[in-house]
Order: sequence, then C-alpha cells, then structure tokens
Amino acid sequence: MTEPADTIDATLDELAEDFEVLEDWEQRIAYVIDLGKDLAPLPEVDRIEANKVPGCAAQVWLATGRDGDRLTFRADSDSAISKGNVALLLKLYSGRPADQILAFDAKAALDRLGLPQALTRQRANGLNAMVGRIRQEAMAAA
Repeated sequence: MTEPADTIDATLDELAEDFEVLEDWEQRIAYVIDLGKDLAPLPEVDRIEANKVPGCAAQVWLATGRDGDRLTFRADSDSAISKGNVALLLKLYSGRPADQILAFDAKAALDRLGLPQALTRQRANGLNAMVGRIRQEAMAAA
C-alpha cells in the first residue's frame, strides 16, 4: 500500500473526489473492486481463523501489525467486492495511530462516499464488521 496522506480526513477527501466523478452505484462498485485488485497478496501465515472477520458474507482476513505507534493492516478476501471494501478501509486506516483510528467517524465517512447505499444489506453489514474489527485492534493498541 502507498503511504497514507497526512490525516485520515485528507485520505477521505481524496477518496470522495474519486467517488464524486462516478455517476452511479455500478461505477462505485467497479471502482471498489479495482481497489481490491491493488491489494498485496496476504501471506498464507496470515490466513488463519484468528484473522477472519466475523459477520462478513465472504471470507475476509485482516492481519494487524505495528510500526512504532502506528497500526498497519494487511487484508484479503475470497470475494472481489469484499476485497475492494477492505482495500478502501486500509487506505483510510493503515499506517495511522490508534487514537486517530478511534476518533474517526467511519459511518459518516462511508455515507459521504455513498458506499453503504451501493451495497446489499449483507455486504454493508460486512463492511461494518470490518470497521468494527479495525476499531477493536485500535482499542487494544491504545
């Protein structure tokens, strides 16, 4: 993954600009799927039960590391949409300190992008489960 922008809000602004040019939910989903294609492969050692995100329709693995006071996340999924969703979340969260992660309003951010409205209820629930897992990791690190 690339180095995150200075703040989560700056990264959200960049994503919002990308989403604004997309005319409908189909284009937004295609963009999200493309984000997933850019994820680095998750090593087999990280594809363990402890790294699975419960509540997702597909299998989603989220591995957490630390780089000083910053949390780093690696992820993968067996579904293109879920993989894209987790890639989008990694753009927002990976490389951030726990306090920034916990202070960020993910629901408002995802609503700003129009993502929950573009997903089925089951996929939106999975996206919320991914956010919950990231927040859990940040709370444990704080």
